[in-house]
Amino acid sequence: MIGLISAVLPSVMDVAGRFLPEDKEKRAAAEREIEAQLTTHLAKIDLAQLDINKTEAAHRSIFVAGWRPFIGWSCGLAMCLNFLIFPLASFVLAQTGHLVELPNLDMTQMMPVLMGMLGLGGLRTVEKIKKITK
Repeated sequence: MIGLISAVLPSVMDVAGRFLPEDKEKRAAAEREIEAQLTTHLAKIDLAQLDINKTEAAHRSIFVAGWRPFIGWSCGLAMCLNFLIFPLASFVLAQTGHLVELPNLDMTQMMPVLMGMLGLGGLRTVEKIKKITK
């Protein structure tokens, strides 16, 4: 959230600066107030998203609660294909005289998703070890 504030704040201050008082102290106080309001608003947005995430995760329907596991299984399958199955299949096919070039999956789009999920999974493991979850 800090990165978002630092990215948005200059633009907000540029526009709002046209309407702020000329006195340096009053202007600085107004800028602090704008930054505080922006921070509060962004925090409320984050909390609302967390509530949505909790509701989705608790839902009994796989179409609502199942998208996270689906992404996890998809990433895991792509990793398995790219780093285990395709190389082993290429080796076996080459040994049997079939020189077939199997596709190489482009992992650059998937790796940030997978690494993010693994990070979240690590936090979930910490929660389970500390017995914070059910």
